[in-house]
Amino acid sequence: MSLTASPSPVADRPSRGRALMDLFRHNPLMMLSAVILLVLVLAALFAPYLGTVDPRKIGVLRRMAPPSAQAWFGGDQLGRDLWTRALYGARVSLMVGSVVAVMSISIGLLIGMVSGYLRAFDAVIMRIMDGLMSIPGILLAIGLVSVSGASFLTVTVAIMIPEIPRVVRLVRSIVLTVREEPYVEAAIAVGTPVPLILWRHILPNCVPPLIVQATYVAASAMLTEALLSFLGAGTPPEIPSWGNMMAEGRIVFPIAPWIVLIPGCTLAVAILAVNVLGDGLRDRLDPKIAKRM
Repeated sequence: MSLTASPSPVADRPSRGRALMDLFRHNPLMMLSAVILLVLVLAALFAPYLGTVDPRKIGVLRRMAPPSAQAWFGGDQLGRDLWTRALYGARVSLMVGSVVAVMSISIGLLIGMVSGYLRAFDAVIMRIMDGLMSIPGILLAIGLVSVSGASFLTVTVAIMIPEIPRVVRLVRSIVLTVREEPYVEAAIAVGTPVPLILWRHILPNCVPPLIVQATYVAASAMLTEALLSFLGAGTPPEIPSWGNMMAEGRIVFPIAPWIVLIPGCTLAVAILAVNVLGDGLRDRLDPKIAKRM
């Protein structure tokens, strides 16, 4: 006998789809952000076809050339095409943001559910999380990259580790609230196994806040990756990224500002779009805000 009645997923799916369409229709800024992100994703996927030349190819005629019909974004100090490098840079930033968001949310969800529900492990887990949060994320990332060497995997792991404690604390707070609900206590009373309680009753309450948190983690990861690359502790110089492009162009900024401004503005637009999308999802998924609106 089921202790709680839940709506049929099939019957609920159309209403959720209509609610999502209404959200985009009543929030033009969120729709614009979604379109910008879609364009960036498509540009990153089809970078080999949209780019005009090899991103590492040096051309004397393009050396610090301003944006023109021949070179849409101009050329850098080595004569490399900035349009092509910006496309490939989108691959790095979006990949880092996506991987860090998925991995940190997944690991943080597992640890947070264990910490919040199994109180015997709570003190130990949270002291470890507090220790990680006491270290500035950028310094921890620089230290890990310095020890392990610069690579895409190292940068991703270095950015992911400081994000996990934030996710753990969010999930733990949700679990501590939900585990006191009557339907959870009833499930415990009838002897429902702990994994089933976590899967059926705790996890659904964690998903909406984590979707919103994932957008903020992705935006933070993109910014951190660019900062690490700008400081020389990110992806290797041979991999085009927006941070590397800005780092290489800062020396000639007074005479060729577009080398820094183009990747910088692209990064700012991407992060702003992710944050606006996250704010819109929060307004939709947070019951208190949705009710007030």
